[in-house]
Amino acid sequence: MEYVTLNNGIKMPKLGYGVYQTPPENTQRCVLDAIDVGYRSIDTAQAYGNEEGVDAAIAESGLPREEFFLTTKVWITNAGYEKAKASIEASMEKLRTDYLDLLLIHQPFGDYYGTYRAMEEFYKAGKLRAIGVSNFGPDRYLDIQHFSEVKPAVNQIETHVFQQQKLAREYLKKYNCQIESWGPFAEGRKDMFINPVLTEIGKKYGKTAAQTALRFLMQSDVVIIPKFIHKERMQQNFDLFDFTLTADDMAAIEALDGGESLFFSHYDPKTVEWFMSIL
Repeated sequence: MEYVTLNNGIKMPKLGYGVYQTPPENTQRCVLDAIDVGYRSIDTAQAYGNEEGVDAAIAESGLPREEFFLTTKVWITNAGYEKAKASIEASMEKLRTDYLDLLLIHQPFGDYYGTYRAMEEFYKAGKLRAIGVSNFGPDRYLDIQHFSEVKPAVNQIETHVFQQQKLAREYLKKYNCQIESWGPFAEGRKDMFINPVLTEIGKKYGKTAAQTALRFLMQSDVVIIPKFIHKERMQQNFDLFDFTLTADDMAAIEALDGGESLFFSHYDPKTVEWFMSIL
């Protein structure tokens, strides 16, 4: 495993396993498979409805809690100081742990300042090893970074070969905040899994386009949490440590960047209305 060191000295695996859109009834099996492959960083969220499944898999694995790096996120409906505190306690109960390795604000909506104050309290009490945000564009990240006491350690945002977040990464690096990717495969959009650039580069190393895309992100110091429900794909996603892309390889993949989201923009009023509709 390769690691990054967060701004408070905590080490975080560069490669983890995400359970977004994993049905609660399948989560335990999927996470158990991931653990068996070698994953120790597991990313879930209150909104996913599967925190209990993550806990069940960790318990069944028989491995000690300290071997895992557990991340969850506070959802919009739990925004605000009091609601956030209650939801953090509830998440820790569902995960049956007395601490979380990383807690993020899931979306930049609602009273996320109140949420962050609650997170800072839990951090100072030793119940959170690191805190941060998710889906915060450079403007909102800079705002909360400037006014917070405990600086965000991580910002989890859409990041893949077609949206490399160059502007966001510039400011995250300036203020020592780690970028983490959601959607590292762009959910297969733009034919990523058969992209000719990724495919040709991968052939040199006996790797797939998907593995090449993940290796590119890792070498760009992006933390990744790819998700697949089939164990053989989990293994492929894990087999990233036996090859290194050259400078020319990296430059060719950098040229794939379109600089725009393939999903939605948090600045689009229709997107904001949609988020508000699912509260």
